[in-house]
Amino acid sequence: QPYPGQDAWDNCRIVSHRGERDGHRVFENTFAAFDPIVAAGIWGIEFDIRWSLDLVPFVIHDADGKRVFGEDLVIANHTAAEIQEALPLVPDLESFVARYGKKVHLMAELKEEVYPNPAYQQTILKKLFSPLIAAVDYHFISLHTDLFQHVAFLEPSAMLPVSTINASQFSRYALQQNLGGVTGHYLFISDRIIRQHNERGMKVGVGFINSRNSLYRELNRGTDWLFSNEALRIQSMVQAALDSSIKPS
Repeated sequence: QPYPGQDAWDNCRIVSHRGERDGHRVFENTFAAFDPIVAAGIWGIEFDIRWSLDLVPFVIHDADGKRVFGEDLVIANHTAAEIQEALPLVPDLESFVARYGKKVHLMAELKEEVYPNPAYQQTILKKLFSPLIAAVDYHFISLHTDLFQHVAFLEPSAMLPVSTINASQFSRYALQQNLGGVTGHYLFISDRIIRQHNERGMKVGVGFINSRNSLYRELNRGTDWLFSNEALRIQSMVQAALDSSIKPS
């Protein structure tokens, strides 16, 4: 890939996908995974929200703790106290926002699950994010656009659909609804989609960037946000480019 221009480097925004983890000592969506990201000055973090039985939001991707923590506990079937005892590394959302809000851009993913009391749950989310500025300090993202009804207190610009192979469909939806933009795997986010959203002043995010070649490609395409499971390594490439005015060989 050609070496990107200076504007592309200046505007590059890296988002750590579930944090920096090895799956053995450091686990995804935990403070240990995100603290190094924030310390390194990386622009954003992506994390997932699920609800306990007593409707306390927690930061965890899966519906249960088996894959990551080896604990077969379904989040929605247990109280916050039970979750904190069985899965002490799983942060509650209140602590998470307090720890990272205003320090790094928050990309909060809504997961497909039952919302037993939508009005109350929306009130909780609104309260927890109230110290922050929507679309400036954080966005809500989701693979399921119907879930945005649970954050109806937000302006559309703070909502981002996450596409899979349906990138064109989600792109049209975002354009029609004046959302903040669209995100998805780089294989399905076409140059046309990037151009259409940039022309409307909307953002485009792609995952999963894990090499110099993919970094250069996306910067050359005009992608705004680069989601990565190796954010520290990708950020080091960006920082090296910003620190040097000499084109590397």
